[in-house]
Amino acid sequence: MKITSWNVNSVRARILNIKDYLKQSNPDILMIQEIKTEEKSFPFADFGDLGYNCYVYGQKSYNGVAVVSKKKINEINIDYIKDPKKQSRIITANIINKYIKIKLINIYVPNGNPINTDKYTYKLNWFNSFIKKTKKLLLTQKNIIIGGDFNVIPEKIDVYDYEKYENDALFKLEIRKKYQELINLGFHDIYRYFNKDKSEYTFWDYMAGSWQKNNGLRIDHFLVSNNLLDTVKGISINKKPRGKIKPSDHTPIELEIA
Repeated sequence: MKITSWNVNSVRARILNIKDYLKQSNPDILMIQEIKTEEKSFPFADFGDLGYNCYVYGQKSYNGVAVVSKKKINEINIDYIKDPKKQSRIITANIINKYIKIKLINIYVPNGNPINTDKYTYKLNWFNSFIKKTKKLLLTQKNIIIGGDFNVIPEKIDVYDYEKYENDALFKLEIRKKYQELINLGFHDIYRYFNKDKSEYTFWDYMAGSWQKNNGLRIDHFLVSNNLLDTVKGISINKKPRGKIKPSDHTPIELEIA
């Protein structure tokens, strides 16, 4: 099974690139973030033509997450945590067959910038709520995959120039500790698990030739619970969509599990 996560930066603006990606990479499940549309405006037909079912938690013009799956999913939840700002940032789904049940959690973590504002406080509080809920979930569900745009640069190796980001909400030590606190519940950052010293990125800003210079960040992640570690066949970052015309500033990350 191939599960992809991709911040598409507007599902309607990138629909041609998304369709090309689905045709070429053929994931079983695509978890997308920052769809920037309400459910009523989501391009269901475009996905349906390619054989995908869509489960959407949208919001007008901002945020929004969705799960796109070849197989129908019955257990969808958009109330994983209580968000005081009521922003569309989490959608969960259960994958069930006769062998295993996996909880998929698709997240779009707040950016948090600028620091010293309520946006940063919101990010911290959001993480605290998410960690608390996930800790509780692990008591009854051991098979969990969390994917999405975490808006966290975990380590120095995950950014082209870490000194430029020391006071950025993506790399603040306090935020990185929250990311590690989540992992310590019983997860692995699966990209880093397979690539101890490799430096690859999932995001390149539109400005200042960042893509051409490879001035990127690794802020999109898959966290896999310890119980599922032996089922993971591989993880890769697919850079091709970032080089397309009218691309998202993020590129897909692809998880393969047995």
